Amino acid sequence: MQNQRSLGLVTTTSIVLGNMVGSGVFLLPASLAIYGAYSLWGWGFSTVGALLLAWVFSSLSRRLSKAGGPYAYPREAFGDFPGFLIAWVYWLSILGTNAAIAVAFASYLADFVPVLASTPLFGAFAALTAVWLLTAINIWGVRAAGNLQFITVVLKLTPLLALAVFGAFHFDPQILASGHTTASPAAAINACATLTMWAFLGLECATVPAEHVKDPEKTIPRATLLGTVIAAVFYIVCTTVVMGIIPSDTLAHSNAPFADAAKLLWGSWAGYIIAAAAIISCFGALNGWILMQGQFPQAVAKDGLFPKLFARESRRHTPAIGLLLSSLVASVLILMNYSHGLVAMFTTIILVSTFWVLVTYLLCALAEIVLGRPDKLSNARRIRNITLAVATAIFTLWAIYGAGMQAVSWGFFALLLGVPLYFWQKRRYIANSPT
Repeated sequence: MQNQRSLGLVTTTSIVLGNMVGSGVFLLPASLAIYGAYSLWGWGFSTVGALLLAWVFSSLSRRLSKAGGPYAYPREAFGDFPGFLIAWVYWLSILGTNAAIAVAFASYLADFVPVLASTPLFGAFAALTAVWLLTAINIWGVRAAGNLQFITVVLKLTPLLALAVFGAFHFDPQILASGHTTASPAAAINACATLTMWAFLGLECATVPAEHVKDPEKTIPRATLLGTVIAAVFYIVCTTVVMGIIPSDTLAHSNAPFADAAKLLWGSWAGYIIAAAAIISCFGALNGWILMQGQFPQAVAKDGLFPKLFARESRRHTPAIGLLLSSLVASVLILMNYSHGLVAMFTTIILVSTFWVLVTYLLCALAEIVLGRPDKLSNARRIRNITLAVATAIFTLWAIYGAGMQAVSWGFFALLLGVPLYFWQKRRYIANSPT
């Protein structure tokens, strides 16, 4: 049997970075435009929160180097039932994220093929094509998916970094400060932090394919922290430069902020370069999340909480059946919403996924508190670790509050749907277990 541990530090960091830097960052300057300089405060708060979460996952991965990280830690701390509920909603969030990113891919591709936007069915077909092409690549092998992730990270970051570097010479602080929100400073910062937090979702992805990571006790914590830091610097620099080039009134109505900034700097041809980078970004993020949709339910199935078929591997040691079933569900989500148009489709799918991920983060922060109690550490270090974990939990609760009641209501409803599924699967697992 060949060595399955094929993911090193560079590739694992690429998975983290590639899954975070997806479709959302390309629209963030437009979303933040009305808040002006308050956006910098929002980025500050969300970056601190993301680094706290990265620390939690790094600490947990050192303590428990097991596949399926975001689910494995709460299960270890609180038992099978809470572990299953987290696995259930996190898996749903992956499928929702994949559907949303596939739709965003089709949306950006419409800059080159306009019929994808004018005819929603064609846009849905483009999204489905991306899903199934990348599913095939992930079935081929984890290493192939990891290598593709590294390539797409380089291709999508390079033009945006070039825009940030050259755009810095045209940056105008007065344009950045030209936001016109009527909200109070506290409310504006809260809104900005909530918007920017979406860009950090995925920082936990290095913990999922732990069985395929070389020296996971060291590689996963390093990749998690390194990927989060690189993403934070990239986000803040790039979005701030764009917001300092385009006036807020114009930027707030832009469908492609980075492309519009590139056109101002270099002409219309540069806009197509940025649009191409957005397509590559979505494609790379979709690849990384499809990797997650196979590896994550496989880990849960091996613990007996998901059906055994999710744990079956192909001859290339990939969870082929789990990948196919997950992509089938994501495809159904796309087809259910295609008649709404690409933008509405993206918004509908992504709304509840954020809530599910934040609930997962909250339980992982609480798991760090529980699992850290037996550590043979000095009192000072134990108090420090608990303080950081509590701060992470508080931040996550704040982010959940910012997600809105609609997301919380629908997300909680889906959480409850998992309860009968747990007891059904648990009974089947016990019935099929050898006595």
